[in-house]
Amino acid sequence: MTKNNSISFSYREFDREEELNPDDLELVKGAREAALNAYAPYSKFRVGAVVRLESGTLIRGSNIENAAFPSGICAERSALSNAASNHPDDKTVSIAIAAIDEDGLTDEPVPPCGNCRQVITEEELRNGKQIRVILSGRKKTLVIDRSSDLLPLQFNKNNLKISLP
Repeated sequence: MTKNNSISFSYREFDREEELNPDDLELVKGAREAALNAYAPYSKFRVGAVVRLESGTLIRGSNIENAAFPSGICAERSALSNAASNHPDDKTVSIAIAAIDEDGLTDEPVPPCGNCRQVITEEELRNGKQIRVILSGRKKTLVIDRSSDLLPLQFNKNNLKISLP
């Protein structure tokens, strides 16, 4: 028997920064500042990310390109790797992402690439805690309550039939 199923999710869209709660606005501003630190001489597309940990600690990351593609790292993975490496007992609760191109802050919010979606959802699964994703552009900001919504039918430890701590 064939079944038709669907996957959907909800998110909030804000047209003005003033509508964001203060914590989210702090992350958005931090992501925009982090994008300025990106090393993107090839694409000219600078991305910044800021992770908020349960303790309130903020961890920034920027994309770092490399002439030997794909040896670079995305801003999201840079920030999450830093958080996991330097604050292993402090769980990630949210991440904000912003991008700057040759014209400045992008008009539309830029979502994480597939690799970053996988890494963010793995972190969500590993910590047993939802991670809010905040995508910021010049015209609007999107808030998604859990990163796993961005990667439905994800590949994870359950597919490997192993148990991890």
